[in-house]
Amino acid sequence: MSGWPGRLFRRRPRASAEQASQLVRQGAILLDVREGPEWRAGHAPGAQHIPLSHLPARMKDLPPQHTVVTVCRSGHRSDLAARMLAREGREVINLSGGMHAWARAGLPVVAAGGRAGRVA
Repeated sequence: MSGWPGRLFRRRPRASAEQASQLVRQGAILLDVREGPEWRAGHAPGAQHIPLSHLPARMKDLPPQHTVVTVCRSGHRSDLAARMLAREGREVINLSGGMHAWARAGLPVVAAGGRAGRVA
């Protein structure tokens, strides 16, 4: 597709939870864009937390040489984050299904202090 309809409806690359986990093991940054209470309830170990509302001001906090895998609860906010990052020229992939998919895949979810977390 070319022109504005193509730009409007083009989807960002997506990854399953298993694929995202593999990308992170290979050096990608897992960027959780959920709000503070959601993050504190449970997140993927090693994820970086920047709420979506803070992302425009904090993009510089993400090393430019790394692929970024965006994640939220279900995949909607992280898709918005992926679009923002892609507009800045970043290599970015959205985790399809968000933290719900991550937890369903049996991948770890931790809360503050490293204890078992939950997706909120």
